[in-house]
Parts: sequence; C-alpha cells; structure tokens
Amino acid sequence: SDMDFLSRVIESVIRAGATTVNLPDTVGYATPDEIRSFFATLIGRVPNADKAIFSAHCHDDLGLAVANSLAALQGGVRQIECTINGIGERAGNAALEEIVMAIKTRADVLPYETGIDTTQLVRASKMVAGATHFPVQYNKAIVGRNAFAHESGIHQDGMLKNAQTYEIMTPESVGVKQTSLVMGKHSGRHAFVHKLEELGYHLGNNQIEDAFVRFKALADRKKQIYDEDIEALVDEEIAHAHDRVKVLSLTVIAGTMGPQSATLSLDIDGKHTTTQATGNGPVDAIFNAIRTLVPHEAKLELYQVHAVTEGTDAQAEVSVRLSEDGRSVTAKGADPDTLVASAKAYLGALNKLMSRRLKGGASSERRIHSTDAG
Repeated sequence: SDMDFLSRVIESVIRAGATTVNLPDTVGYATPDEIRSFFATLIGRVPNADKAIFSAHCHDDLGLAVANSLAALQGGVRQIECTINGIGERAGNAALEEIVMAIKTRADVLPYETGIDTTQLVRASKMVAGATHFPVQYNKAIVGRNAFAHESGIHQDGMLKNAQTYEIMTPESVGVKQTSLVMGKHSGRHAFVHKLEELGYHLGNNQIEDAFVRFKALADRKKQIYDEDIEALVDEEIAHAHDRVKVLSLTVIAGTMGPQSATLSLDIDGKHTTTQATGNGPVDAIFNAIRTLVPHEAKLELYQVHAVTEGTDAQAEVSVRLSEDGRSVTAKGADPDTLVASAKAYLGALNKLMSRRLKGGASSERRIHSTDAG
C-alpha cells in the first residue's frame, strides 16, 4: 500500500474510535527488515498513533512468520496475531509458542512481556493438534517430540557436564515432563486419579471409573504405560462417552493371500449386530463392515495413523475425517491394535454425523439406521 495513503487512512480510523489497528502480511511475502521498517515508519507518520495499539498478522509462506512478528515488535507493534502450532490457511500463521519462548529466552534483545504461562504450551499444543487432527511434526520448535532430544555424541557429552551447554530453555519451562513408567497393572485407583490431576484432567466420578477400567485393560496388554498413553485413553473416553455406535469386537484376516476380511460386532443404541466384509486391505474391510451395519453415504477424506509412544506395543492413534452434504467431521481412536483404533476413529466420526442429523430433525435422521447382518 502507498505509505502516505495508508497513513491518512489509519489516522482517520483512530480518530473515528479504533483502538487496535491490524496490518497483515496476508500472503507471507515480507522479510523481517521490511516489517520492522514498515511499522516504525508508519507509526512515526501517524499523528495520533499513540492512541491505538498496532497489531501484526504474519503468514508463513516463506517460513518467516515468527521472525516477521518479532521484527514487528521492534518496529513498535504491541499485539501479535498468532496461532498455536502455527495452524492456518496455506503454510499457516506465526506460531504462538515460538514467539512466546523467543521473547522469554531472548529478553536481552526482546524486552517484552506476554503474561503467558509457558508451562501450558505443550498441553495447549496437544489439545489443538487433537481438535484439528493436524499432528505436530517431531522436529517442531518448542512443542515437537524431538525439541529437547540430543542425539549427537558431543551434544550428549555437553548435556551431561552442563545442561545449559546445549539447552537454551528447560523442557519443564514449556510443560514437558520426563516420560516415566510410573503407572502399571498394579497401580490402584488413587494413584490413577492423582496421575489424572497431574496431567490436568478433572473428571467426574463416573468418568474416572470408566477411564480406570480402560486403564487396567490397557495395562494388561501393554507393559509400559506412559503419560501419553493415559492422555490418549482419557481423551478418547471423553470424546466418545455418548456415542450411539460403539465397537464390541473385531476380528481381521489379512496377509498376502487376499481378499482381506473383517468380522465386526457393534453396539448400536444398545442393540448388538454383527457382520463380515471383505476389502482391498484390512482397513478397507473394516470400513466396509461398518457401512453394512450402519448404512451411510459419507466420504472418507482423511485416514491418518501415528504412534502415541515408542515401541512396538505402542498405542496407535488414528484420525478419520468424513464428509457429507458439504460438511466434514473428524474423530480419533486409540488402541494398541491399529485396526481397532481405525474402527473406533471411523465410528467416532460417524457418530458425529448422526448427532448432527438428530439435531436437524427426525426426517434426516432416518438416513442412517442400523441393520441386522451376519
């Protein structure tokens, strides 16, 4: 924009009562030096600039959103529009956690305060990743799984001698706790409730009982129980507590000699139904079985799997997105068996579609119904 024209516009809107003036780099084209100079010049030219807060909104198309946001601060901006995990259209927006920790860690050159409790950053990151079903890359700054992992021999040697050698901030400062095997099959209910509170969960008595039963079942199947396992378990319990359709049992036959088949039993509004279906792979067979028992026309837009923790016995966390009539819903399922997790995730999304239809009226609800099969 022409600087003179922009200055007159901003002067006018502040005079008209605007208290915040946001100037975005909508296409993510700017560089830090340009952003810093742009805001410094503009704020210097607008006579009533002191009566408003200037705000920056940077996109990450060139990977410069955080750098540009920090440069805008140095140019006089006092509000930054950003997102947790840097989510947003195209390449995303400036990542909140990176901006906050840059300011906290480099107070010598960025003398600003955010008022943000940084120990909640990792927890917030996981919540947003779960809600959006956009997993955080392992090497993501601040909140990535490997952000505080040191593999290089010289780094490890330095860490053992003095952690500050290669650690510019502590894991605890952003809410990372050292993964510990504090829970197992012999852990009692009291210890489980204490762990839930430690992880930030505050559940009702019924939810605790249900979660504890699932925890004990998981502990029988998995030797090592990590905090991430408990988080996945409880998050799923909360998300699917009121689902109309749930998995009762699943048996899958797969291998090089196809076709692959799945025998699936579901609880649909308290009624148990079973069917068998084949498919182009075990997951396709499972989803075909679900379509047999719960007929629908939803389209599968996303199927994504990642391991909750390390090891071959790690829980799989599956994300599924279904779309129908121009609307999309997403859901997650977790289980040590990837195929069971897949069924849970698909049904979780399907339950959301059914819930939407129920809210839309009985006529639309008739489009999904249960069938006896098998």
